[in-house]
Amino acid sequence: QVQLVVSGGGLVQSGGSLRLSCAASGSIWSISLMGWYRQAPGKQREVIATVTTGTTTTYADSVKGRFTISRDSAKNTVYLQMNNLKPEDTAVYYCNMRIRVAISQRDADDYWGQGTQVTVSS
Repeated sequence: QVQLVVSGGGLVQSGGSLRLSCAASGSIWSISLMGWYRQAPGKQREVIATVTTGTTTTYADSVKGRFTISRDSAKNTVYLQMNNLKPEDTAVYYCNMRIRVAISQRDADDYWGQGTQVTVSS
């Protein structure tokens, strides 16, 4: 059984920084894509950053230049460093990983961490 646990988040003033972590545990054979999503009130969940096993990263335009995603594959952990936070970054943040639990598994499954609230005050 695979579990993703998110830490970090909280309340910060505009211009401040926060760091989120998401660690996977359990029966894991391999993790391909890791990513962070967020969902603001009344809006759909959106992807904001992803990182591959080769550490290639992608970012949503809204966070490019301010957020940095990174991964520690040895620890099955993904991080999101958020700098110069703005009130519009206020949302519940989720991590996502595509995980194979056995070498025989052809396609990876999506796993989600619990959401963590990030609130940026103006």
